[in-house]
Amino acid sequence: MNAILELAQQSGFAHLSWSNWVMFAVAGTLIYLAIVKYYEPLLLIPIGFGTILANLPLADMGSYGEGIMALIYNSGIRTELLPPVIFLGIGVLIDFRPLLARPLTFLLGAAAQLGIFVAALGAAYLLGFDPKEAACIGIIGGADGPTSIFLTSKLAPELLGPIAVAAYSYMSLVPIIQPPIMRLLTTHNERAIDMPQALPVSKTAAILFPIVTGILASLAIPSSAPLIGMLMFGNLLRECGVTERLRKTAGGSLIDIVTMFLGLAVGATMDGPHFLTYRTILILILGAVAFSFSTAGGVLFAKVLNLILPEGKKINPCIGAAGVSAVPMSARVVQRFVADSTDNKVNPLMPAMGPNVAGVIGSAVAAGVFLTLLAG
Repeated sequence: MNAILELAQQSGFAHLSWSNWVMFAVAGTLIYLAIVKYYEPLLLIPIGFGTILANLPLADMGSYGEGIMALIYNSGIRTELLPPVIFLGIGVLIDFRPLLARPLTFLLGAAAQLGIFVAALGAAYLLGFDPKEAACIGIIGGADGPTSIFLTSKLAPELLGPIAVAAYSYMSLVPIIQPPIMRLLTTHNERAIDMPQALPVSKTAAILFPIVTGILASLAIPSSAPLIGMLMFGNLLRECGVTERLRKTAGGSLIDIVTMFLGLAVGATMDGPHFLTYRTILILILGAVAFSFSTAGGVLFAKVLNLILPEGKKINPCIGAAGVSAVPMSARVVQRFVADSTDNKVNPLMPAMGPNVAGVIGSAVAAGVFLTLLAG
């Protein structure tokens, strides 16, 4: 009998606290959104289950412990390994031709990083976060999960859980957040702008783009090289046409394996003591502010460009909203919004893909700027 009582006292059931139950509910919500609403399932499922593991008393499955999750976290995230490898896979999956066909749309991708700096300044000057924490919160506005994880693991690892959840949550909420902002900032006539046919892009240009961009961006902002360099290497594998096996591996099994470990390790940072704080609520609010300002920044900058562009060359300002990094979801949301607003007379999917893929580069460069200014 004593042995049974001793076993019961040493079980996890005897050590469950209210914070464990709350975090189980948070994990359940993430898994529900992934399965039922299909919100970023490839990431929310691992993050949700990692959260469950981290909140099992005595199991030592948290990223801040000494078990297997801590091993993955310390060797994969703290060493900055996994996010750049994901960028390698993203590079394979991204087609930069829409950007090359309309180089002007690169500016929209840059303008759509506005929310990053607005939220970072607000977090630092209004809410008392230190500059490193504020930068990590601001990067949520880029709607780029791997970049958010990469920057936060270097500058403010104690905030990794809430920032990763915010970044991926707002990525999944693009269809809900962006249409009202586009409706508020554009007129019907602006939504009806049908952009002219894009310039053709040669194979040579498609091959040279990742090489030249990787060199120039890494020379300009060396701290962005781990992300930009791997992104462009992946894109070169896609475009060169002679590395089919490498392309398939980087864009398939490799990115899938890394995504699983990254999601589990991030989820395992979300134990009750680290996640259930008022700062988490502030981060979620600031993340929404950042994402909204980024969307508005792209739209408003497109409207500014239209003031100087001649007739026949004007831009549908809605495609500026696609300047965030949620590829290709944001471009598809813009396409659906414009098509619905014009009775399917205007379909700007390909024009919107230009700023959309530019946003991936823009958020990585923004992260590099923060690292240059704040690391060390």
